Amino acid sequence: MIGIDLAKNVFQIHGASMAGVVKFRKKLTRSQFHKFMVEQPATIVVMEACGSAHFWAREMVNLGHKVKLIAPQYVRPFVKRQKNDAADAEAIVIAAQRPEMRFVEQKSERQQARAMLFRAREQIVHHRTELVNALRSHLYEFGLVVPQGIGHVKRIEAIIKDPDCNLPDLAHEECLDLLDQIAETTARIDAKTKKIKELAAETDTARRLQTMPGIGPLIALAIEAFAPAMETFRCGRNFAAWLGLVPRQHSSGGKERLGAVSKAGQADIRRLLIIGAMSRLNWLGRKSIPPGSWLERMLARKPKMLVAIALANKMARMIWAMLTKKEDYREPTQAVAA
Repeated sequence: MIGIDLAKNVFQIHGASMAGVVKFRKKLTRSQFHKFMVEQPATIVVMEACGSAHFWAREMVNLGHKVKLIAPQYVRPFVKRQKNDAADAEAIVIAAQRPEMRFVEQKSERQQARAMLFRAREQIVHHRTELVNALRSHLYEFGLVVPQGIGHVKRIEAIIKDPDCNLPDLAHEECLDLLDQIAETTARIDAKTKKIKELAAETDTARRLQTMPGIGPLIALAIEAFAPAMETFRCGRNFAAWLGLVPRQHSSGGKERLGAVSKAGQADIRRLLIIGAMSRLNWLGRKSIPPGSWLERMLARKPKMLVAIALANKMARMIWAMLTKKEDYREPTQAVAA
């Protein structure tokens, strides 16, 4: 077994037997590392899951090695005293030898490319929000109170271009420049959203996911990009826990104590599922809620945000069932009747 601590230009390697006997410790450059791994017989290669780990995992598989990726938080307890590259590489091997250890699924180039598109769109959305907030704050400095949110940009633009708007000429020019930047970022967001919809229409998995109420092309693409194969999870609740949609436990002495949602999982899918769940709970989405259903009973006695998180948990478990059984979404009442 070989444990590798990855870096930009230097790789620390720790070789050991399955019994823990150390065979070698080496520090290699990128070119030396590739040559060294080509010369090694087929073995188990273990790395921490990080930005470049999935690329190197594919490279090692092409060389005939079996690759395992470990989350960094599972490696940290095995680091002895001072932290350095050699200690990290050794800790990776020790952690991988634990029979109960959980490993991270490797991502394909296709998944990473789709994740890049998703994250690029998110970054532009955040930038547009910053521009809108900056414009509102500048106008407030001159005594103009404007509505908040990207949906009111047209109204803000009308206020700025109003002849009765008493803004200094320089401030007026800067506000118009900010409006141009907002329009440019909106056009880029629309272009990436269109590309996401096109990609979501290409695969049967994304089409199947969109048959569920509250799931659109953006959530479908996020699941394809960030989630591993559903077969890696034993049940739907395990997938919901992987997303961080289960309560944090503080149980001890046989007494169960459950807290708020853990938020310890995949943040992108979790956030979008909660937004999708909220869309089912607004005034328009509530029309599709069957009378007497679990969701209607929950809404009658619980806060809307709590119901949204519970619904997102339920949606995650249904996603697992749909993808493992390769079935489209069926309403729970229809499923019972069938």
